[in-house]
Amino acid sequence: MALMKTWYTPEEIEGQFGIGRGRLTQWVEEGLVRAEREGKKITKVNVDDVRLVLQEQTPRS
Repeated sequence: MALMKTWYTPEEIEGQFGIGRGRLTQWVEEGLVRAEREGKKITKVNVDDVRLVLQEQTPRS
């Protein structure tokens, strides 16, 4: 079983998913996405949480 990386920097998330920093920060503040912080700065974001939020926002046909 391969282990996947689940914690990414905000910059990596922005590049991989095209999500702006403001939206990502909003999701963290709303408790939708887990994050690690150094002081007030978000240093790591849980990519599984990001995927779940995006999945919920995708319209189903």
